[in-house]
Amino acid sequence: MSDQLMPQVDDRTAIITGASAGLGEALAERLAASGWNLILTARGEERLARVAERLGARYLAGDVTDAVHRRELVAMAGDRLDLLVNNASTLGEVPLPLLADADLTVWPRLFELNVWAPIALAQLALPVLRERGGAIVNISSDAATGPYATWGPYGATKAALDQLSNVLAAEESAVAVWALDPGEMATGMLADAVGEADAAEADPPSHAAAAIVSIIKGRWCTCEWRAPESGRYAARDFDKLHTHTNEEARA
Repeated sequence: MSDQLMPQVDDRTAIITGASAGLGEALAERLAASGWNLILTARGEERLARVAERLGARYLAGDVTDAVHRRELVAMAGDRLDLLVNNASTLGEVPLPLLADADLTVWPRLFELNVWAPIALAQLALPVLRERGGAIVNISSDAATGPYATWGPYGATKAALDQLSNVLAAEESAVAVWALDPGEMATGMLADAVGEADAAEADPPSHAAAAIVSIIKGRWCTCEWRAPESGRYAARDFDKLHTHTNEEARA
C-alpha cells in the first residue's frame, strides 16, 4: 500500500525486538517515518544504538529472554504503549540439522527466545495495550507450516508461537493479535541458513515491512482501509488481504 494513502500516526508508541537489523530495522524505519515513538531492543548495543540514533528512537540493549530486561523495556513505554512487535528470534543450530541429528540440548534456548520471550513480553504489555486498544505482532515463518528439511526445530517454535497467538487473540478481545509470516527475506539469518548466494535472491526485508506496517496502521486509520481481524497472515496474502478489506469498507 502506498504511504501516500496512509495518514501519519501521531503519539503512538511501539516496542520492537530484534530491531538492529533485518526485518526489525525495516519495521522501525517504516514506523518512524509515520511519526511513531519507538523503543528498540536487540542484544548488540553498538548497532542498535546506530539504528536508534538514525531514527530518533529510544533503545535498550539486552536479551529478551532475561526477565529483568523485559520489565525494563516495557517500563520505558509507561502507560502509552500501543504496539508490541515480537521479532527477535534464533535459528538454533547452524548449519540447520536433520531432526535425526538435531542436538536437543539447543532446544530449550530456541524455545525460550522464539516462544516464551514473546509471550512473557505480551503478559507485561497487555494491561496497557488493553487500555489503548493496541496490537501485538508476532513474526512467524513459512517454516511453521511447511515440511522443509532441516527447518524442524526452528519451525516447531514458530508453529508454537502461531498457536499461542491464536489463543491470545481469542482471549484478548480489546487487542489485535497478528501472527505475520514475512516469507523469505534477504537477511543475515537467512544467509546463515541457506548461504549468502541463495539469501541474496530473496526480497529485501523492506518489502515485507511495508505490508506489515500497512496492516498495523490500519488499526488506527480513519480512512477506508481497515486492519484485518486478529489471525495468521502470510506475506503472499498481504496484497490480497488489503484489496479484500478495502472492498468490504466500500460495500
